[in-house]
Amino acid sequence: MGQQSKDVESLQESGRRRGSCLDIFLVVSVLSLFVTLAALTAGGLMVVMELRSDLKTMRKIPEVAGPLKLEGGPPSPTNKTQNYAYLEPTSVKLRNSTMSWAHVNHGTWTSVGRNFEFDQRQHSLKPKQEGNYFMYVDLSIECVFQCKTGLLRVSIGDKFTCEVELPANSAPVSRKCWTVSWLGDEKLSAQMTVSEGGLENWKLVLPKSGFGVFLVD
Repeated sequence: MGQQSKDVESLQESGRRRGSCLDIFLVVSVLSLFVTLAALTAGGLMVVMELRSDLKTMRKIPEVAGPLKLEGGPPSPTNKTQNYAYLEPTSVKLRNSTMSWAHVNHGTWTSVGRNFEFDQRQHSLKPKQEGNYFMYVDLSIECVFQCKTGLLRVSIGDKFTCEVELPANSAPVSRKCWTVSWLGDEKLSAQMTVSEGGLENWKLVLPKSGFGVFLVD
């Protein structure tokens, strides 16, 4: 009888140890996942900020006749720029529609890297390589004259949605939305949705509005 009690106690103790180990394993797994996601996000934000700075610098370079005359020639493609794409809206109107995009060109330089396919007719962007991508949308909206309150949504496929509340007759409103998501061979397009009644006299501010994608890993 005493031996049976010891066996039961031993089994209970063993079960508690296994349960404790499982709890520790789950906690460590969740923490590791959180740290990894935070690192990917921070890395993506840093690279995007650097690339956007490069884009602004390129815009400030005056246009010249003939080939781009920069010291050392045009910017050479790097792994960073090949894996990055940035598009700007072609219209400032806010309405229910599939957004129309255009890439930014300056001489031989373009804002769509070689590892992307941009179809301007279908308003879509497709990565050539599978992986985790940092995606973001910049929206800057201003009131032209006597604007009512409203709501603007821009959805990038089924990956994420950027939502902006517009107060009546407000100063320009800006919003940045982002996500990190796995992309295969699907085409990305942006669907704009406005609140019922429309957003009359509101408009997008260019070039402060845009859509960017960057390969993280």
